[in-house]
Amino acid sequence: ILGPAYNHTMETPASFILVGIPGLQSSHLWLAISLSTMYIIALLGNTLIVTAIWMNFTLHKPMYCFLCVLAAVDMGMASSVVPKMVTIFCSGDSSISFNACFTQMFFVHLATAIETGLLLAMAFDRYVAICKPLHYESILRPQVMLGMSVTIAIRAIIAITPLSWMVSHLPFCGSNVVLHSYCEHLALARLACADPMPSSLYSLIGSSIMVGSDVAFIAAFYFLILRAVFGLSSKNAQLKALSTCGSHMGVMALYYLPGMASIYVAWLGQDVVPLHTQVLLSDLYLIIPATLNPIIYSMRTKRLLEGIWSYLKPFLFHHSNLGS
Repeated sequence: ILGPAYNHTMETPASFILVGIPGLQSSHLWLAISLSTMYIIALLGNTLIVTAIWMNFTLHKPMYCFLCVLAAVDMGMASSVVPKMVTIFCSGDSSISFNACFTQMFFVHLATAIETGLLLAMAFDRYVAICKPLHYESILRPQVMLGMSVTIAIRAIIAITPLSWMVSHLPFCGSNVVLHSYCEHLALARLACADPMPSSLYSLIGSSIMVGSDVAFIAAFYFLILRAVFGLSSKNAQLKALSTCGSHMGVMALYYLPGMASIYVAWLGQDVVPLHTQVLLSDLYLIIPATLNPIIYSMRTKRLLEGIWSYLKPFLFHHSNLGS
């Protein structure tokens, strides 16, 4: 079926070689420093958010619980790719085993699918809080939140598992050099000896449907929110509501714009967009939201900032007292 050109071997490669960012090898050290800095900020910021929400009972509200899960997913996604990227850029250790590569691919795509569901859940939370404030506690009960979280996870698993299965079961009988800095599914599929179009189409259509439907619902919720906000008589109430929603909209822009751009740019191919631009955009998409989300939410959400400060204050003052 594959033809004579592919009959020389059908053995699965023991490992793949990740080249980093093709054409930017001279900048790998600076990229490693930048990625390491952003990764440390992402870990510290998201750990602070998770800990502050977990330790502060007043933050055990639906919005903060969803934010806590988003922070945990951000850390997981960044941790699945950035350490290996930094290793490639610094030491040139670019080998990754077959199983580890497809495990990385699965968890990266799973995390992105979960994140879009969480952003939709957070938009619904803001809609209920602003448009139906008297029913907020009765609508977003703990059982409902748990059900929403489980549904988001199941949806993501159902969407990503077929893609991972299709790519991992392609015959790899040629080069094992992946022109990317992590195991991105299109870069892997292009190494296959069979036609990668089915998995590529599934990825494009599936991500477009999932993200498109989520964005449509988010836009509908925010249309209703803005209509309710501008109907308020108090300017202070309007500003408070807009400030809370502003942080969420900023995070959505960070997630959706580069995410969808990286998908469609990869589909256009290097004849339209240079390969190093495709890979760099894909890399930054995985780390920039995780880095900036904690900053945006903590600076724009007063109660969260107060929760983080109340958690840090005993440590800071304890150490300052010891020093004096």
